[in-house]
Amino acid sequence: MPDVVITGLGVTSAIGQGKEAFMRALVAGEHRFDFMQRPGRQDGNTQFIGAEITNFSCADVIAKSQLRTASLSAQIALTTLYEAWGEACLDEVDPARTGLIVGGNNVQQRELLITQEKYRKKSQFLSPAYGLSFLDTDLCGLCSAAFGIQGFAYTLGGASASGQLAVINAVEAVESGRVDICIALGAMMDISYWECHGLRGLGAMGSDRYLSSPELACRPFDRQHDGFIYGENCAALVIERAETRPNASLRPYAKVVGKGVYMDANRQPNPSLNGEITVIRQALREAKIVAEQVDYVNPHGTGSVVGDEIELQALTECGLSHAAINTTKSITGHGLTAAGAVEITATLLQMREGILHPTRNLENPIDNNFAWVGNEAEESDIQTSLCMSMGFGGINTALCLRNSETN
Repeated sequence: MPDVVITGLGVTSAIGQGKEAFMRALVAGEHRFDFMQRPGRQDGNTQFIGAEITNFSCADVIAKSQLRTASLSAQIALTTLYEAWGEACLDEVDPARTGLIVGGNNVQQRELLITQEKYRKKSQFLSPAYGLSFLDTDLCGLCSAAFGIQGFAYTLGGASASGQLAVINAVEAVESGRVDICIALGAMMDISYWECHGLRGLGAMGSDRYLSSPELACRPFDRQHDGFIYGENCAALVIERAETRPNASLRPYAKVVGKGVYMDANRQPNPSLNGEITVIRQALREAKIVAEQVDYVNPHGTGSVVGDEIELQALTECGLSHAAINTTKSITGHGLTAAGAVEITATLLQMREGILHPTRNLENPIDNNFAWVGNEAEESDIQTSLCMSMGFGGINTALCLRNSETN
């Protein structure tokens, strides 16, 4: 198999827009957790906690004609892709040999809710643009039109594993030669209060326990966890074969050396120990490494009472308790469809900078037999990393990354 490398990143998150701001906030452990204020997130009787993007700017990226009909998810997708596109110098490549995979489905629920409520009694005045914009494929259309992508573009749904699943599919697309370059974009899932109620009802989203201190609510792997806390996030990664542009002045972030995908054959949201062990072993086997060679694990780590426990059991069973571990969601919140792509981005930035971000609110870990990064950032020479993502419906994924300068 040819070496597959990641050559460009873009990220937009509640903690910062762009790689530099995002990484600064990660290392400092800065957060934006509070009661959500965006219209459509509360129904008058709720106080859902989350991390929302503020001071977002897209004026230099999106034409005014597009802005009028582009949802917030679409605007953030375009802006995030713009950053990754520029870093990877994709204006120089053949658009017919470039693909785009948008990880996520049902990503515009809040805006659909607002539109439907606004026009409920006057549907005859609804803009014809709604006929396009309610479809998640509109993100593909907007991005491919803005950047001239002609290879292929499609959406891929894998619940909270969507972002990582998009990366895995992008890797397979360039490995097979279907395209030379493929962009994986973890789309921002713009949830409404309906999704918040549903996720709370499942026991997946955190409860009202921390209403007096919302900054304490997001606490993956801590004994006081009681569910995930939502965060607005989006990330884009440019994936290509190392041989595609040997003369380009690019500095790859890492090589993708192993991956795993496994289904539990289970519709329910509960995690599977066997499924998680299976994808870890698939990724390590494809990478041709043993567990002892993994320096760092970026886990799924949502704050789920059952999910956190199962994930640590899987990592222990696979011999990975020695590896440094933190959780990006403790700072950014759970981006749902975007989470896997955002956490791979965080992993790559940490590998490049040689520093691991802290884990917020990890006061009493559920398992002390791990090399936790505590409440302060730590310097680390990370050569090989493992990223985990899981999604409702029994979806398990894992990705193994190696420093591009390491044999």
